Amino acid sequence: MNHVGLLYVGAVLLVNGLVLLGRVPARSAAALNLFVGALQCVTLTVLIVQAGGDADAVLAASGLYLFGFTYLYVGVANLAGLEPEGIGWFSLFVAGCAVVYAGISFWRDGDPVFGVIWLAWALLWALFFLVLGLGVRRLTRFTGWTAVLLSQTTCTLPAFLALTGGYRSDPGTALLAAALAVVLVGVAAGLALRSRGAAPSPA
Repeated sequence: MNHVGLLYVGAVLLVNGLVLLGRVPARSAAALNLFVGALQCVTLTVLIVQAGGDADAVLAASGLYLFGFTYLYVGVANLAGLEPEGIGWFSLFVAGCAVVYAGISFWRDGDPVFGVIWLAWALLWALFFLVLGLGVRRLTRFTGWTAVLLSQTTCTLPAFLALTGGYRSDPGTALLAAALAVVLVGVAAGLALRSRGAAPSPA
């Protein structure tokens, strides 16, 4: 994944998590979603054009569309006041694709850390599906906290490491990444229980 795009995915995931927690109005978050969604899609198009038919390069770039379309969809829906079910069902598609990309990272690309990251995203988008697509409101705050906590550890941190030449991927680091993801999801669950109350509408 393009590392500059990944950095801004961390920003928009953080803001969208705060929307689910009722800390940021949905319309206020719409502009950032549109900016990041457009950035992702434009970046992907440029990468594919520059790939010159290289199948590996196209595959590496293709995951960007999952995020680009998600954020464009969210931005438009928040501005127009659309019902959230469409975003939720699209999130199910994204979650399924993320599992496939995780397998590619593990067994084809030899990048187990990003395999773990893709699995974390699969979980997060599956939660978006449950909350937005199926209307499981009791998971709203848990999903919001999960988005906030995973936004920085699965997007911002690896983006900065990659941009500065500090990213490395080996089985030991992947195990640490997986353990951190599990801990953060547990923290999100604890925070959601502590702040249980009237959950805001995720739309």
